[in-house]
Order: sequence, then structure tokens, then C-alpha cells
Amino acid sequence: MAKHRFGLVGKNIGYSFSKAHFAKRFEALNLLDYSYENLDFQDIAEFPIFLQNNQDLKGLNVTIPYKESIIPYLDKLSKKATAIGAVNTIRFTKNGKLKGYNTDYYGFQKALEPLLQADHKKALLLGTGGASKAVAYALQQMGINTTYVSRNSSENTIGYSQINASTFTEYQIIINCTPLGTAPNVDVCPEIPYEYFNSNHIAFDLIYNPAETLFLQKAKQQGATIKNGLDMLVFQAEKAWEIWNKK
Repeated sequence: MAKHRFGLVGKNIGYSFSKAHFAKRFEALNLLDYSYENLDFQDIAEFPIFLQNNQDLKGLNVTIPYKESIIPYLDKLSKKATAIGAVNTIRFTKNGKLKGYNTDYYGFQKALEPLLQADHKKALLLGTGGASKAVAYALQQMGINTTYVSRNSSENTIGYSQINASTFTEYQIIINCTPLGTAPNVDVCPEIPYEYFNSNHIAFDLIYNPAETLFLQKAKQQGATIKNGLDMLVFQAEKAWEIWNKK
């Protein structure tokens, strides 16, 4: 067994980008005693039992649907993870404690920045899960106002049925933070009026498989600038690697 073990905590994650990404990194750096594995839990309650039996782990990533529910199992959080309320990276400290970080916000910010124009002032976030929280935090840091979209409207959240032409005039960045459209279910997408997209809009999908989701295809047909989640994943993974290797 590898001396330095890393992994991804999630549910039904056979599709994972992370395993292949880190395998290539370890090979490129000739790190022969490093491994990265998918840790597929049907319930996050399995996590502490797994830890007891695997005390040689060096670092973990966390993906859907556990970015929020894993927090009670950690010993402490970074300031940014605390502010965001979601964790996607875990570092095992020298004294055996588990510290949670969020690198999703960093990955998203780095991926979005090259697309921004002066008139991109407001963003609409489709979905309210852990990933959307990191995106909202990044946008806030960039001075872009955000509003969530959910099935049920509430304070700072509008319902899907409320989105209309004036919404698209007000919001120039539309971000899919839901899993709708992820392979193999590629024939679904968030229910919004895509006919109101135009060349002033950015459509960003956190999904990376397929490379062009139905959400992105429909926005592209209307002239929007589109971007999938692959660059975000690469940037957040690089940040996670930095965290794991902090002295």
C-alpha cells in the first residue's frame, strides 16, 4: 500500500475527475509511493468509521453531496471554509486533527476572471448547495452581487418560475451550481427561459462531464459566452495540493 494516501469523499463518484488528475500529478513528479482513491460513501455517517480503520491518510477532497454534512466530523475549519459554510479539502495536521478548507471558491474565481467584462455586475446562482456557497463567496470577493435560485423563493432567493426577460437584463452571469446535466443524465438542464440569453451573458456550468451540458448548449445558441467546470476543478485541485503540502 502507498505510503502517502489521498482520496475523494463523495457518493456515486466513479466519474471523478480528481483520481485521474492526481494520478497524473504523482506520475509526473515521480511520487511512486503516493496514491489517490475514490471513497464512496452512501451515508456520511460511514466517514468516522472509515477514518478509524485508515489512519494513514494524508489528505482528502470532498464532493457532492457531503461538502456541508462532513463539517461536524472535522476538528476545525479555515476562516474561508467557515465563512463559506462548506468544505471540499481536508488536511490531516501533524497532531492528527482534521482541518477543513474550501478551494472551490479559488478555482471558480480563477476560471471566471478571464471572461469578465465591465458590465458583468450581477450573477444568478442556480442551486443552493455547498458548491453554490463557494461560488457566492468568490463572487462577493470580486464585487459581483449574487442572487440564489431555488425551487422555493425566500430572502435573497428567487424561484425558477420567477425568472423572466427582466431577470436576464438584470443578471449578466448565470451559473449552474446544480448537478442537472451531469453524465449520464445529459438530456436534462435547469428549467429557465433560455431564449433570454444573449451575447452580453456568461453561462457558467460547474459540471465538466459532459464538456458541453444542455444548459451550456442552449445558452450558446443564444450567443452567450459559455464555460464548463473543468478549469475550476484544476485550479481547486492545485490549491488542495498546496494545502496538503504545507509545512
